[in-house]
Amino acid sequence: MATQAERREKTQAAIIKAAKRIFGERGFAAATMDDIAGAARVAKGAVYHHFTTKEALFEAVFEQTSLELVADLDRISRAEKDPLAAMAAGTQGYFAACSRGATGQIILRDGPAVLGWERWREIDARHFGGKFPRALAAAMDAGVIAKQPIEPLARLLLGAVTEAAVAVSAGPDIGKVGTDYARAFRSLLDALRVK
Repeated sequence: MATQAERREKTQAAIIKAAKRIFGERGFAAATMDDIAGAARVAKGAVYHHFTTKEALFEAVFEQTSLELVADLDRISRAEKDPLAAMAAGTQGYFAACSRGATGQIILRDGPAVLGWERWREIDARHFGGKFPRALAAAMDAGVIAKQPIEPLARLLLGAVTEAAVAVSAGPDIGKVGTDYARAFRSLLDALRVK
């Protein structure tokens, strides 16, 4: 027999899964708690029991989507031996993921608007954004790029990637735009290489 904690966890997971689909398809503004409850097959009161507001539920969905995205990007990056090539491959995967479907809607279109810029960045720093300082440190340790303060370089590169991802997600030819931005980012990284 399932414990109270297991039932609670299962209900929360069902709500988050349903909310991700609905937020991803319709966007935050058009999604309703009634629709999410129906899709999760729980009472509306159960949704509010676990998530007191639609914004709180969105934050849980954003966190889950960020975790899943980083897991996918880690798989892509691990195929590369060179730290800068791994950064470029992971970033190209980020552009691809943010250019389509629920991930782009949740991470880039609704994320900053619903969570606010500071909260969006705080969560991102634990996931995708947090990868940049570690990747740059690995590149410096490997002698691929010159030793320098990591924080400013990571912020500058992440700012470029975030701006590009927003452009990719809104572009008319998403595939081409994403490829163009990924190529440009790879050029930026290659310019950092020790000659």
